[in-house]
Amino acid sequence: MTNSMFALIAEELARIAADKGETLPVLGPDTRFLGGDLPIDSLDLATLLVVLEQRTGQDPFRAGFVQFNTVGELAALYRPAHSHPGLPAGSL
Repeated sequence: MTNSMFALIAEELARIAADKGETLPVLGPDTRFLGGDLPIDSLDLATLLVVLEQRTGQDPFRAGFVQFNTVGELAALYRPAHSHPGLPAGSL
Protein backbone atom coordinates (compact mmCIF):
# COMPACT_ATOMS: atom_id res chain seq x y z
CA MET A 1 0.00 0.00 0.00
CA THR A 2 1.28 3.42 -0.82
CA ASN A 3 0.86 6.27 1.61
CA SER A 4 -0.31 8.57 -1.17
CA MET A 5 -3.07 6.16 -2.20
CA PHE A 6 -4.11 5.71 1.42
CA ALA A 7 -4.23 9.51 1.78
CA LEU A 8 -6.34 9.85 -1.38
CA ILE A 9 -8.80 7.23 -0.14
CA ALA A 10 -8.98 8.97 3.26
CA GLU A 11 -9.58 12.34 1.57
CA GLU A 12 -12.42 11.00 -0.55
CA LEU A 13 -13.99 9.08 2.33
CA ALA A 14 -13.93 12.26 4.42
CA ARG A 15 -15.67 14.14 1.61
CA ILE A 16 -18.32 11.42 1.24
CA ALA A 17 -18.91 11.37 5.01
CA ALA A 18 -19.10 15.18 5.18
CA ASP A 19 -21.63 15.26 2.33
CA LYS A 20 -23.81 13.02 4.51
CA GLY A 21 -23.28 15.19 7.60
CA GLU A 22 -21.16 12.46 9.20
CA THR A 23 -17.70 12.49 10.75
CA LEU A 24 -15.10 10.06 9.51
CA PRO A 25 -13.41 8.03 12.26
CA VAL A 26 -9.64 7.60 12.29
CA LEU A 27 -8.64 5.33 9.41
CA GLY A 28 -6.07 2.57 9.43
CA PRO A 29 -5.13 -0.06 6.87
CA ASP A 30 -7.44 -2.55 8.62
CA THR A 31 -10.48 -0.24 8.63
CA ARG A 32 -13.39 -2.14 7.06
CA PHE A 33 -15.52 -0.38 4.46
CA LEU A 34 -18.88 -2.01 5.11
CA GLY A 35 -20.21 -3.33 8.39
CA GLY A 36 -17.65 -1.41 10.43
CA ASP A 37 -17.32 2.08 11.85
CA LEU A 38 -17.30 3.97 8.54
CA PRO A 39 -20.48 5.96 7.89
CA ILE A 40 -20.79 4.70 4.31
CA ASP A 41 -23.01 2.29 2.43
CA SER A 42 -22.49 0.28 -0.76
CA LEU A 43 -23.51 3.23 -2.96
CA ASP A 44 -20.91 5.42 -1.25
CA LEU A 45 -18.30 2.72 -1.83
CA ALA A 46 -19.20 2.56 -5.52
CA THR A 47 -18.89 6.36 -5.68
CA LEU A 48 -15.45 6.13 -4.06
CA LEU A 49 -14.28 3.63 -6.69
CA VAL A 50 -15.45 5.88 -9.54
CA VAL A 51 -13.69 8.91 -8.04
CA LEU A 52 -10.49 6.91 -7.51
CA GLU A 53 -10.54 5.84 -11.15
CA GLN A 54 -11.06 9.45 -12.25
CA ARG A 55 -8.28 10.78 -10.02
CA THR A 56 -5.70 8.03 -10.66
CA GLY A 57 -6.52 6.97 -14.21
CA GLN A 58 -6.42 3.36 -12.98
CA ASP A 59 -9.18 0.77 -12.92
CA PRO A 60 -8.02 -2.28 -10.98
CA PHE A 61 -11.42 -3.87 -11.68
CA ARG A 62 -11.19 -3.71 -15.48
CA ALA A 63 -10.65 -7.47 -15.77
CA GLY A 64 -13.33 -8.24 -13.20
CA PHE A 65 -14.11 -7.63 -9.57
CA VAL A 66 -11.31 -8.08 -7.05
CA GLN A 67 -12.35 -8.81 -3.47
CA PHE A 68 -11.35 -6.22 -0.88
CA ASN A 69 -12.72 -5.39 2.56
CA THR A 70 -10.36 -2.85 4.09
CA VAL A 71 -8.84 0.50 3.23
CA GLY A 72 -5.40 -1.12 3.02
CA GLU A 73 -6.59 -3.82 0.64
CA LEU A 74 -8.14 -1.24 -1.67
CA ALA A 75 -5.05 1.00 -1.59
CA ALA A 76 -2.87 -2.00 -2.52
CA LEU A 77 -4.88 -2.46 -5.73
CA TYR A 78 -3.65 0.92 -6.99
CA ARG A 79 0.00 0.08 -7.43
CA PRO A 80 2.01 1.31 -10.40
CA ALA A 81 1.69 -0.99 -13.44
CA HIS A 82 5.24 -2.31 -13.00
CA SER A 83 4.20 -3.77 -9.64
CA HIS A 84 1.78 -6.16 -11.33
CA PRO A 85 3.90 -8.76 -13.15
CA GLY A 86 2.28 -10.16 -16.25
CA LEU A 87 -0.05 -7.24 -16.81
CA PRO A 88 0.63 -4.88 -19.70
CA ALA A 89 1.42 -1.28 -18.78
CA GLY A 90 -1.75 0.75 -18.56
CA SER A 91 -3.94 -2.32 -18.04
CA LEU A 92 -4.86 -1.18 -14.56
